[in-house]
Amino acid sequence: MRHHISLPRSHAIYTIAIVAFIYTLHLVLPMYSNSSFLNLFASERTVGVIYMLGSALTILGFILTPYIIRKIGNYTTALILILIQMSLFYGLTVAMDPILIAIFFILQSAIIALIAFCLDIFLQVYSDTTNVGSIRGMYLTTINIGWIIAPLIGSMIIGVANDYRSVYVAALFMLFPLFYLVYKNFPKFKDPQYHHPTFWSTFTNLITHKDRSRLFIVNIILQVFYAWMVVYSPIYLHKIVGLSWAEIGIVITIMLIPFPLIEWPLGKLADKKYGEKEIMTIGFALLGLSTIALGAIVSKGVFVWALALFITRIGAAAAEIMIETYFFKIVDAKDPNVLGFFRITRFTSYFIAPLLTGIVFLFTSNQSYLFVVLGILCLLAIIPAWTLKDTK
Repeated sequence: MRHHISLPRSHAIYTIAIVAFIYTLHLVLPMYSNSSFLNLFASERTVGVIYMLGSALTILGFILTPYIIRKIGNYTTALILILIQMSLFYGLTVAMDPILIAIFFILQSAIIALIAFCLDIFLQVYSDTTNVGSIRGMYLTTINIGWIIAPLIGSMIIGVANDYRSVYVAALFMLFPLFYLVYKNFPKFKDPQYHHPTFWSTFTNLITHKDRSRLFIVNIILQVFYAWMVVYSPIYLHKIVGLSWAEIGIVITIMLIPFPLIEWPLGKLADKKYGEKEIMTIGFALLGLSTIALGAIVSKGVFVWALALFITRIGAAAAEIMIETYFFKIVDAKDPNVLGFFRITRFTSYFIAPLLTGIVFLFTSNQSYLFVVLGILCLLAIIPAWTLKDTK
């Protein structure tokens, strides 16, 4: 499958990592301020609906994109998606009508996810199946360095004037080198002979394959954690705790350090020594307990919140790299439909997170209880994680 690919494997993998780093900068620069920007034009409940609509469109995109890739190829699909994203981000920088802003936001939510889908296929085609943990660990580490840098830059761009649109300008400029690197390095990329399963046959296969279905459950739970944190925690830190955006930028930067710090080493351990499910289970245990503890914090100190959230991300990082490693050990690049379903879990979570918030608010108006409910949900992931069959 790989002998006809023009780029040497190692060169291609490092190039994809650089592309992914730039992609992450453009993704994360506005991410933690998106909800606050939308909150200028809509209520918090409406913001949740906008995220849900974006997720619905993303899910539809993941269902359709494998068919498009089989028709025109992954390389062409990636370039088209980047060009569309450029136009949508430009729209967000100039649009004044709230409905138009919501439409642009919903569309870019889907396109941004589908670009990552194309990068996944590039990386999977060039990957050596005996070193999936190491390759994915390196890839995620590169991405997570972007996750650390971007919120700090984004909060500095927003500044005390709360100039949210400027981060979209910065994100737009990141798309130009992204387009160039994909265009320059992968014109001779040869797509594998993709499988052609129907939507329902893929869905049925996932349900009947116990390990895949369990992995999907734990990934949905992890993605619900991420979705709630992305949408609601900045609002909570800004409105309830009273932190400035500069302080929130510091909190988020410190919070994300575990991802580049531990994911690559843990990926190597999963390849050579330990099974994925053990590390995954420990990760969810730490994630659940530390998230529950967030509900008890009454301090308004920047570094208290930074440390507390840092601990939650140690658990999240351990769980994430094991989920990624396990998935790409049991799924081949020829199966974009399965990969699409796997990435859909991330956006299904944007339905679950607002529903979770709504259910909690039926019983209490105290937002700190959301951390308790979210932590309990993360602890429940231990059950399917521990019952996975190790790949060794």
